[in-house]
Amino acid sequence: MEELVRGILTRLGEDPSREGLAETPRRVGEALTFLTRGYGESLESILNGALFTVDYDEMVIVKDIEVYSLCEHHLLPFFGHCHVGYLPSDKVIGLSKIPRIVDMFARRLQVQERLTQQIAETISDLIKPKGVGVVIEAQHLCMMMRGVCKQNTKMITSAMLGRFRSDQRSRMEFLDLVRKSEQ
Repeated sequence: MEELVRGILTRLGEDPSREGLAETPRRVGEALTFLTRGYGESLESILNGALFTVDYDEMVIVKDIEVYSLCEHHLLPFFGHCHVGYLPSDKVIGLSKIPRIVDMFARRLQVQERLTQQIAETISDLIKPKGVGVVIEAQHLCMMMRGVCKQNTKMITSAMLGRFRSDQRSRMEFLDLVRKSEQ
């Protein structure tokens, strides 16, 4: 990867051997490896058995999960917050595992729409809840630094499965509780 970065720097008109850039190829390689570490993670190792049988059928919400990802179209960051809610059937996920699931998918080259869907489908597959809702609100540097250059634009995506899709009351309760974090 270092040689590729040196080539990019040269094509940009830079001297990759100058003092300020001498270590840049190594640093960029390390940064990209870190920012895309989700490819090397497995759901099994993240969960580590943290699925629990419970007698609880009210909504579970983990909100304001920080999200950092790279847009697959420009390799520029997008960042924001993710809100995840579900209605358990008979299992719940350990609290810290939900942000870890979010990170596993976010730390790949992504589009926000797919990221939102992957999180919802994974939780649905894991614990077979009555419903799952995921909302992500993010800012994209590919819109802020290039192209239309709109600094305050946010993209909001949602994925609603099960009762969150079919039952308006469940959907609205989830969205109302998520909105309370913004006030």
